[in-house]
Amino acid sequence: MATLFLFLSFLLLSFHFSSSESFIGVNYGQVADNLPPPSATAKLLQSTSIEKVRLYGADPAIIKALANTGIGIVIGATNGDVPALASDPNSAAQWVNSNVLPFYPASKIILITVGNEVLMTNDPNLINQLLPAMQNVQNALNAASLGGKVKVSTVHSMAVLSQSDPPSSGLFSPSYQPALKGLLQFQKENGSPFAINPYPFFAYQSDSRPETLAFSLFQPNAGRVDSGNGIKYTNMFDAQVDAVHSALSAMGFKDVEIMVAETGWPYAGDSNEVGPSIENAKAYNGNLIAHLRSMVGTPLMPGKSVDTYLFALYDEDLKSGPASERAFGLFRPDLSMTYDAGLSKSSQTPSTPQNPVTPVTPQPKPTASGWCVPKAGISDAQLQASLDYACSQGIDCGPIQPGGACFEPNTVASHAAYAMNLYYQTSGKNLWNCDFSQTATVTSQNPSYNNCIYPGGST
Repeated sequence: MATLFLFLSFLLLSFHFSSSESFIGVNYGQVADNLPPPSATAKLLQSTSIEKVRLYGADPAIIKALANTGIGIVIGATNGDVPALASDPNSAAQWVNSNVLPFYPASKIILITVGNEVLMTNDPNLINQLLPAMQNVQNALNAASLGGKVKVSTVHSMAVLSQSDPPSSGLFSPSYQPALKGLLQFQKENGSPFAINPYPFFAYQSDSRPETLAFSLFQPNAGRVDSGNGIKYTNMFDAQVDAVHSALSAMGFKDVEIMVAETGWPYAGDSNEVGPSIENAKAYNGNLIAHLRSMVGTPLMPGKSVDTYLFALYDEDLKSGPASERAFGLFRPDLSMTYDAGLSKSSQTPSTPQNPVTPVTPQPKPTASGWCVPKAGISDAQLQASLDYACSQGIDCGPIQPGGACFEPNTVASHAAYAMNLYYQTSGKNLWNCDFSQTATVTSQNPSYNNCIYPGGST
C-alpha cells in the first residue's frame, strides 16, 4: 500500500510539473551568425520546461523543426510588413497562406504578432495602419477556418504607459490612447492577449539602490506599498504587470488578458552598465520561473500565472548597442546552459526517482537545533516572496507540491514555512539564513505534523 501511495504521489507530482507550465515561453531571436540548426534547438527545447517559443519573423526552417513537438509557436509579421497587410486583404491572405497553412497543425502556431513596438516608432502612418493590418490577418485566418485557433496581437513597450508607479495608478499615455482603444476593442472581440515587454532590469538601471536590486530580483526585501490601495509589492515584475492591468482597466478593457512578450536580465555588459552579471541574471530568471510556477499570480490578478516569454533563448551576437544587448541568452550556441535558471526537466524534478516523495533531509550537525518558521502577522505577499526565493535556491520543494507530504494545508503560510526551514537547514543554519527580511525566526518547537517532517532540531 505504501508503495502504491508513493507511485501515485509521484504521478501527481509528475503531472503537476509537466502539465502546468504552459505559461513559460522563450524568445528565439536570430540576429546572430553562430546559432545551432533549428533541429538541434527543437531537441534542446524538448529537454526543458519551456512550452512556447516566440519568433520575431516566420522562419519556415524553425517552424518545421518544431513540428510534432507540442511546443506552441508565436510567429511575427514585421513592422515592414504592416503597410501591405493593412492596404490589401489579399496580401494578408497570402501571408497566412505562406506562413501558417503549410505548417499548421503539426507545428502548433498559436499567435501572430503584427508588428513589434509599433507605437514607439511615433510614425503616424504606420500606427494608423496597425489595426487594419491586424484585422486583415484575422479575416484571412477566419477564411482558412483558423479563427480562434490562431490569435492575432501586437507587442508593446512599457513606454506606452505614462504612469506606472504605484501600480494602481497605471495609465496609458494620452497620445497613444486613441490607437490603443481600437486595438484593444479588436483584441477584446477576438480574445487575443495584450502583449507587453516589462524589464525590471531597465527599471533598476535608472534606480540602482540596493533595495531596488532585491525588489527587481524577487529576493527578500521590505516591499513597496501601493499608496492607492495599500497593497504591498515584493517584486518589480508584479508591480509592472499590475500597472498594465490598471491601465487596461482605466480604458475599460480589464478583461483583456496580459501576455509578457519579453522579459529578462543580461548576464554580462559593458564596464559602465549597472546590473548585468551571471548572479543577477540567474536570480532574476530563476526566481521569476519559481514565481510563475507558484501560480500565486499578481496582487491584482491572483491565482494564475501570466504567459511569460523569457528573453532570450540564445545570445544574438550581431545586435548593436551596449554589450548587455548581446548577453541575454539562457543557452550558448553549443546548447550548454549559460547558467541554470531551473528550466531543464532534470533540474526541476521534484525529488529523487528512487524515493520520489521523500524530502531530502539534511543531516544536522550534533550541535544544531531549532527550526526556521515565519513570524506571526507576516503577509502572504511577503511569505510568497520568501517561498519563491527559497525554492529557487536548489532546495527540494517537492513535498509542498500537489501529492507531496506537506502540500496540505494548501496555504502560502504553510508552504513558506516548510521552504524557509529547508533553506535554513541546508544553508548552514546561521541566524542570517533564517532572516528573510526579518519575517522569520528560529524556534525550538518542532513544526512537523502528520507525515510532513521538517528537517532540523537537535541530535
